[in-house]
Amino acid sequence: MTEINLYSAWIGMLLGGILGAVQGLFFHKEEWLGGYGSWQRRMMRLGHISFFGIAFINIAFAFTAKSLSIEQEVALPSALFIIGAIGMPLICYLSAFKKMIRHLFFIPALSIIGGIMSLLWIIYKY
Repeated sequence: MTEINLYSAWIGMLLGGILGAVQGLFFHKEEWLGGYGSWQRRMMRLGHISFFGIAFINIAFAFTAKSLSIEQEVALPSALFIIGAIGMPLICYLSAFKKMIRHLFFIPALSIIGGIMSLLWIIYKY
Protein backbone atom coordinates (compact mmCIF):
# COMPACT_ATOMS: atom_id res chain seq x y z
CA MET A 1 0.00 0.00 0.00
CA THR A 2 2.81 2.45 0.77
CA GLU A 3 4.58 1.96 -2.57
CA ILE A 4 2.35 4.63 -4.08
CA ASN A 5 3.67 7.07 -1.48
CA LEU A 6 7.24 6.31 -2.48
CA TYR A 7 6.38 6.82 -6.15
CA SER A 8 4.59 10.04 -5.23
CA ALA A 9 7.61 11.24 -3.28
CA TRP A 10 10.11 10.63 -6.07
CA ILE A 11 7.81 12.08 -8.72
CA GLY A 12 7.32 15.12 -6.50
CA MET A 13 11.05 15.57 -6.12
CA LEU A 14 11.52 15.26 -9.87
CA LEU A 15 8.80 17.85 -10.54
CA GLY A 16 10.24 20.12 -7.86
CA GLY A 17 13.64 19.91 -9.52
CA ILE A 18 12.28 20.52 -13.01
CA LEU A 19 10.03 23.42 -12.04
CA GLY A 20 12.76 24.91 -9.85
CA ALA A 21 15.15 24.80 -12.80
CA VAL A 22 12.59 26.42 -15.10
CA GLN A 23 11.84 29.15 -12.57
CA GLY A 24 15.58 29.59 -12.04
CA LEU A 25 15.98 30.57 -15.67
CA PHE A 26 14.10 33.80 -14.91
CA PHE A 27 14.93 34.59 -11.28
CA HIS A 28 17.86 36.80 -12.23
CA LYS A 29 15.38 39.29 -13.69
CA GLU A 30 14.49 41.54 -10.76
CA GLU A 31 11.04 42.43 -12.05
CA TRP A 32 10.07 38.94 -13.25
CA LEU A 33 6.48 38.29 -12.14
CA GLY A 34 6.40 41.57 -10.23
CA GLY A 35 9.70 41.29 -8.36
CA TYR A 36 11.09 39.04 -5.65
CA GLY A 37 8.47 39.90 -3.03
CA SER A 38 5.45 39.73 -5.32
CA TRP A 39 2.54 37.40 -4.65
CA GLN A 40 3.22 35.42 -7.83
CA ARG A 41 6.86 34.75 -7.08
CA ARG A 42 6.16 33.91 -3.44
CA MET A 43 3.48 31.40 -4.42
CA MET A 44 5.70 29.85 -7.07
CA ARG A 45 8.56 29.49 -4.56
CA LEU A 46 6.16 27.92 -2.07
CA GLY A 47 4.86 25.53 -4.73
CA HIS A 48 8.39 24.56 -5.72
CA ILE A 49 9.50 23.82 -2.17
CA SER A 50 6.24 22.05 -1.28
CA PHE A 51 7.09 19.33 -3.80
CA PHE A 52 10.17 18.49 -1.72
CA GLY A 53 8.66 18.97 1.74
CA ILE A 54 5.67 16.74 1.14
CA ALA A 55 7.88 14.22 -0.67
CA PHE A 56 9.88 13.83 2.54
CA ILE A 57 6.65 13.31 4.48
CA ASN A 58 5.64 10.55 2.03
CA ILE A 59 9.04 8.85 2.32
CA ALA A 60 8.96 9.03 6.12
CA PHE A 61 5.43 7.62 6.08
CA ALA A 62 6.33 4.70 3.80
CA PHE A 63 9.36 3.73 5.87
CA THR A 64 7.46 4.13 9.15
CA ALA A 65 4.67 1.85 7.95
CA LYS A 66 7.16 -0.72 6.67
CA SER A 67 9.36 -0.67 9.76
CA LEU A 68 6.34 -1.16 12.05
CA SER A 69 4.76 -3.76 9.74
CA ILE A 70 1.50 -1.84 9.56
CA GLU A 71 1.39 -1.46 5.77
CA GLN A 72 -1.99 -3.18 5.53
CA GLU A 73 -3.61 -0.75 7.98
CA VAL A 74 -2.57 2.61 6.54
CA ALA A 75 -4.91 3.19 3.57
CA LEU A 76 -6.33 6.42 5.01
CA PRO A 77 -3.06 8.20 5.81
CA SER A 78 -1.63 6.98 2.51
CA ALA A 79 -4.49 8.60 0.57
CA LEU A 80 -4.35 11.80 2.62
CA PHE A 81 -0.61 12.20 2.01
CA ILE A 82 -1.14 11.71 -1.73
CA ILE A 83 -3.88 14.36 -1.73
CA GLY A 84 -1.48 16.73 0.03
CA ALA A 85 1.34 15.93 -2.39
CA ILE A 86 -0.84 16.77 -5.38
CA GLY A 87 -2.90 19.54 -3.86
CA MET A 88 -0.31 21.76 -2.18
CA PRO A 89 1.94 22.52 -5.16
CA LEU A 90 -1.06 22.66 -7.48
CA ILE A 91 -2.88 25.22 -5.33
CA CYS A 92 0.33 27.21 -4.85
CA TYR A 93 1.00 27.49 -8.57
CA LEU A 94 -2.65 28.15 -9.48
CA SER A 95 -3.07 30.77 -6.77
CA ALA A 96 0.02 32.56 -8.08
CA PHE A 97 -2.09 33.56 -11.06
CA LYS A 98 -5.61 33.47 -9.61
CA LYS A 99 -5.62 34.76 -6.01
CA MET A 100 -9.08 33.36 -5.20
CA ILE A 101 -7.67 29.84 -5.36
CA ARG A 102 -5.73 30.58 -2.16
CA HIS A 103 -8.95 29.84 -0.29
CA LEU A 104 -8.43 26.15 -1.15
CA PHE A 105 -5.18 25.83 0.83
CA PHE A 106 -7.12 24.20 3.65
CA ILE A 107 -7.61 21.08 1.52
CA PRO A 108 -3.96 19.95 1.22
CA ALA A 109 -3.12 21.36 4.66
CA LEU A 110 -5.89 19.38 6.36
CA SER A 111 -4.98 16.33 4.27
CA ILE A 112 -1.43 16.36 5.60
CA ILE A 113 -2.58 17.04 9.17
CA GLY A 114 -5.22 14.31 8.90
CA GLY A 115 -2.66 11.88 7.47
CA ILE A 116 -0.30 12.53 10.36
CA MET A 117 -3.06 12.22 12.95
CA SER A 118 -4.44 9.00 11.47
CA LEU A 119 -0.95 7.50 11.25
CA LEU A 120 -0.29 8.40 14.87
CA TRP A 121 -3.61 6.80 15.85
CA ILE A 122 -2.67 3.58 14.01
CA ILE A 123 0.75 3.56 15.68
CA TYR A 124 -0.85 4.21 19.07
CA LYS A 125 -3.24 1.27 18.60
CA TYR A 126 -0.35 -0.91 17.46
